[in-house]
Amino acid sequence: VRPGGAKLKAGKGINLPDTALRLDALTAKDVEDLGFVAEHADMVNLSFVRHPADVERLQAELERRDASDVGIVLKIENVAAFENLPELLLTAMRSRRVGVMIARGDLAVEVGFERLAEVQEEILWACEAAHVPVVWATQVLDTLARTGQPSRAEITDAAMSERAECVMLN
Repeated sequence: VRPGGAKLKAGKGINLPDTALRLDALTAKDVEDLGFVAEHADMVNLSFVRHPADVERLQAELERRDASDVGIVLKIENVAAFENLPELLLTAMRSRRVGVMIARGDLAVEVGFERLAEVQEEILWACEAAHVPVVWATQVLDTLARTGQPSRAEITDAAMSERAECVMLN
């Protein structure tokens, strides 16, 4: 945060790097919303996943709603998810359809910008080994979308994104 602080804007989150949070990935509202997901969606993202138990809970909630065919996308956006990725993948692969999203904005804040390239590379390798598709997300060609002109970094970033199965443009 810049000197003097900053104001939080609506729809923005807070990152707490180097903090072990004891929060469930699924909130009460998420569980409530799974009724709609079970009826209408092909896939659901699991945000703020940290531990295999988070995935198991989502799988159980989907099964309880007779929606175990709904695909699960693990959103990797914190250090715990990165460190637990092998176990998360093995747990998620009990479901029929699985994917991983590299949520690079939050992940960069959590692991540090100097480690982001290394961490996203390791995620790609792990997912490739597990035959799990990857969504490359967060601010891909953001400057291009806002100004009509991409930055040099965005061009390289977009080229790197070709290694994933899907690119999410914001």
